[in-house]
Amino acid sequence: MKRVHLYLLAGILAAIGIGVFFHKFFVLGFPLKPEERTDVWRVEVQLQFEAAGGPVKASLFVPYRTGDLAIVDQSFVSPGYGIVTEPQPGHGMRAAYSIREARGTQAVYYRAVIQPARVRDEVSRAPTPVLQPPELEGAQRIAAEGVVGAARQRSSDAATLASLIVKWLKEAPRGGEAAFLLGPQPTPRRIAMVAAQLIQFAAIPARVVNGIALAPERRDAQFTHWLEFYADGRWQELYINESHRAPPHQLLAWWRGSVPFAEITGGSELHYTIATSRSYELATRTALSQQRALERKLVEFSLFGLPLQSQALFRTLLVIPVGILLLVVLRNIVGLKTFGTFMPVLIALAFRQTGLAWGILFFCTVVGLGLAARFYLEQLKLLLVPRLAAVVIVVILIIAMLTVLSFKLGLERGLSIGLFPIVIMTMTIERMTVVWEERGAREALEQGLGSLVVGTLCYLVMNLRIVEHLFFVFPELLLAVLAVTLLIGRYSGYRLTELYRFRVLAR
Repeated sequence: MKRVHLYLLAGILAAIGIGVFFHKFFVLGFPLKPEERTDVWRVEVQLQFEAAGGPVKASLFVPYRTGDLAIVDQSFVSPGYGIVTEPQPGHGMRAAYSIREARGTQAVYYRAVIQPARVRDEVSRAPTPVLQPPELEGAQRIAAEGVVGAARQRSSDAATLASLIVKWLKEAPRGGEAAFLLGPQPTPRRIAMVAAQLIQFAAIPARVVNGIALAPERRDAQFTHWLEFYADGRWQELYINESHRAPPHQLLAWWRGSVPFAEITGGSELHYTIATSRSYELATRTALSQQRALERKLVEFSLFGLPLQSQALFRTLLVIPVGILLLVVLRNIVGLKTFGTFMPVLIALAFRQTGLAWGILFFCTVVGLGLAARFYLEQLKLLLVPRLAAVVIVVILIIAMLTVLSFKLGLERGLSIGLFPIVIMTMTIERMTVVWEERGAREALEQGLGSLVVGTLCYLVMNLRIVEHLFFVFPELLLAVLAVTLLIGRYSGYRLTELYRFRVLAR
């Protein structure tokens, strides 16, 4: 193929990629830096259960009164199911999925788009609630009277009274009245429920708020709990966890009270997962409303339209070509020697889980011990396939041993060693042994060290937040990466290591 054809192809690819990139940046307003965050969030709930074969009704709470946040869009994805939403007084809004007949594993979804509210939700201006003192009897009532009475003596108003009750519950000594009310090993949710009961026992309306902390790219968000008490004509927040105080708009109130989040009738094994993500494409919807339909489709038919768990996967996959380009440069232009073509990139992916220092240590340990085992197996004169199978077993045993040893020593990073690609490690050991026998120990060590150096450099580049952000938000940049890779593929000049090697002749 002529060079002109290659240059033309590379130019077209680069022009398309860079052109789409500039359009998304200047016209659609996508951010260039990960720090340029928007305050528009996507929340996705997956409700999964086993249907028994008859009528099924699955219900869950959906965000309703959210305080500083507003639900700007929500959708229910449930093929074949009917959807009904109805308010639950004192708790929130509940959505029910129902179907006449269903069998086997079922999955329904709830999705919401959330952004800061211009005007705080009416939950803070609700009418005075009806006080419902908790039903406490016997020893529980005596303990509650002791805690509330002591708090009253040291407080001046409803806010300080509620704060003292929460503080004493969090710091409850063994054998005390607060510890008796909490029970053994209290959870934050239990602390919030008991605190609400005690505050109501003190004639102050109070309730538990259940919500999530909005964080970027969380695939399994967990509910957190705090309190609301009514004083001075409005509901006021009281946080069990001090880290929730700032910024307040990061907490999404979901429902209130001690009722369960989801329930199922006509099924079993109900469980749910919640994913959250900052939605860059949704931050531009106000601007896109004045654009043409084609430009809106450019945003909708993008990676942002995938489920959040798939988005988290692609944030890792889309940086692999960057590592591959760096590998091509280091091999074809710099001249570093490595085992295999893409093994250093796979090592870099493993380093993203273990961390760089621990990853290098584990890599050297596994390869070193594996080499010793491989040389021993050589004495047994085994055939190729059984020998490779034996090396795989030895590598797995080494990884298991290092994992257990790390756990016993209290080194949590060691628990990630199992993420190393076992087959790649086995082939590395096998290839290193062959090179050792055919070309000597020096050549084998050079290629092994080169693989480790290239893997480290790929990790350092692929682990940059700016790189992950750019190639997820602007995946068209991969066309430019492809163009550069094609151009390097026709490079046949001297490598940098060769120029250094023959520097005497160059003089």
